[in-house]
Amino acid sequence: MPELPEVETTRRGIAPELTGRTATGALIRNGRLRLPVPEDLDACITAQPLLAVERRAKYLLLRFTSGTVLIHLGMSGSLRVLSLEQPPGKHDHVDLCFGERILRLRDPRRFGLVLWYTGPDDAHPLLAGLGLEPLSEAFDGTWMHRASRGRATPVKLFLMDGRQVVGVGNIYASESLFRAGIDPTTPVGSLGPRRCARLVNAIRETLTDALAAGGSSLRDFVGAGGQPGYFQQQYFVYGRNGEPCRQCATPIRKRIMGQRATFYCPRCQR
Repeated sequence: MPELPEVETTRRGIAPELTGRTATGALIRNGRLRLPVPEDLDACITAQPLLAVERRAKYLLLRFTSGTVLIHLGMSGSLRVLSLEQPPGKHDHVDLCFGERILRLRDPRRFGLVLWYTGPDDAHPLLAGLGLEPLSEAFDGTWMHRASRGRATPVKLFLMDGRQVVGVGNIYASESLFRAGIDPTTPVGSLGPRRCARLVNAIRETLTDALAAGGSSLRDFVGAGGQPGYFQQQYFVYGRNGEPCRQCATPIRKRIMGQRATFYCPRCQR
């Protein structure tokens, strides 16, 4: 599933191409995504300028004058900015049109979302209650230490709880915990101030490095210009079960946590 770096990479590709352009319509080829695409989406956006392209957690928010298009890439989705003449493929389900340019959603598994809403973000059921952005100033060691007190939840699952911190999915939680030298099963409430600060710094560094590499392309992900991400070439632990640790040569181990595969080094992560 595309995580924060992939969604932010997509946002950065879309924003300079389409911000300020006026929408000329929406074409829905298959509206049967995770939730139905609004049938009146064309009428909602036509003749409205795109004011901004923002991101909240793993959601993209396309701001128009009278409302917002909310997009989630699901398990296998990608967004590309193309010319109007580009013929659609089998899994190209929705086009947002801006004159001679279009924003096209490709989603083979159809777990993505394209929705329209008006009003404040915190009133939308998908956005209300989301936690801190991990690249924001508010996300620091002091917050981590305070938010984790009294919790027996494994630190890996805490990081993946969107009510606490958003966008740190399975890949980047595993990689961040390795960089911080923390075993993923450690109860988050047992982390002291120094380890909380070290973990926050590791999360920031991991996400920043992933953004610089254009995210990770494990299956279907490409950026808005069609380029794959390359961060998977830098993984320390994710997907490397049985391979030697890049720091100590101990074989990387795999375990299931929260129904997701977790990778870690038993020597480097205590």
